[in-house]
Amino acid sequence: MSGSASVDVLIVSLGSTVGLRTADAQLADSLRRAGASVVLATSKPPQRRLRTLALVDLHWARAARRAALHELARRAPRAIIYSTTTASLLWPRPGAIRFDAPAAGNRPGRHGLWQRPLERRRLMQAPLLIPCSEGGLSEAPQAARRGDRAVVLPIAVESYRASAVADGQARAAPGAEPEPEPEPRDIAAITYAANPHKKGLDRVLSAWRRVRRDSEELVVAGAPAEQLLQAGLVAGGEQGIRVVGTLDVQAYRALVRRARVFVCAPRREDYGSAQLEALADGCLLVTTAAPGPYVALGIARALDPRLVGDDLEGALRAALDDPVAGYALRAREALARFSPDVVDRLVAEELLPRLLA
Repeated sequence: MSGSASVDVLIVSLGSTVGLRTADAQLADSLRRAGASVVLATSKPPQRRLRTLALVDLHWARAARRAALHELARRAPRAIIYSTTTASLLWPRPGAIRFDAPAAGNRPGRHGLWQRPLERRRLMQAPLLIPCSEGGLSEAPQAARRGDRAVVLPIAVESYRASAVADGQARAAPGAEPEPEPEPRDIAAITYAANPHKKGLDRVLSAWRRVRRDSEELVVAGAPAEQLLQAGLVAGGEQGIRVVGTLDVQAYRALVRRARVFVCAPRREDYGSAQLEALADGCLLVTTAAPGPYVALGIARALDPRLVGDDLEGALRAALDDPVAGYALRAREALARFSPDVVDRLVAEELLPRLLA
């Protein structure tokens, strides 16, 4: 590696979803604001559809290894962060591991047959664990959590004020300018269905079809209409349901800011960035409970327990017909610990010193 350029942190980004790519870019920017030089190595997606989660993870693990090797041939990083445990499985060199949930929690049975034992070894070998939540850390093997081996670093959630950047407005310092004018809430409900089965889109659609009134509309984002049509989840020309497909972050958040309710019924939730963003953008959150480190679940219960539970139909109508006063304001207060400023402080004061020690 003689003659390689030095860099403080190399982030090996799996980037298999929009959310992961956004979170990795946020982390890189935060580290740079803390004074570190950062390079992002991005894995390449598969060129064909893979039939099982085990094969999908194998592809992404190989892609992450290739991305890491490519950068390691050119640079000499002082520290490496593998974003997700999958990115670390075939690592060429040990590094810190950032994860929302381990395969031990979200790859049960045959789905994680080879990943779980290898992940356990990697979590033990990593010099530092960077879980996105305490819940995510609790799903890691107990032996890997011994001692002071973890820095819990949440994914930053932009507030309504900050998300005005998506409309071309400059971000102001907190309290420096008045709140931007709210957009009209002309969409009754919105849901995010990048993984339709895991996100429980079938349950959301079933409840919506039963309770929808008049011209109310549910917007479905995150999954192509063709995929949902082929799966039999939606029908062409169906009234009250509009599929908008996969959008860039700005376009998606603009839709969320027009919605009154964000509704979901996940079968498992590893973090729940979409729910946290919806709360930040002023939506009421209607959700079922779900296993996994579902960060927004406790917040939603505290804001309005009527909107959390198996009765999606009743929760939807309660949210649309009888919203609790002050919900959005209390939601934003609850999200203060996820603000970019708080995350930046954690990165500068806790994460970066540990990485470079």
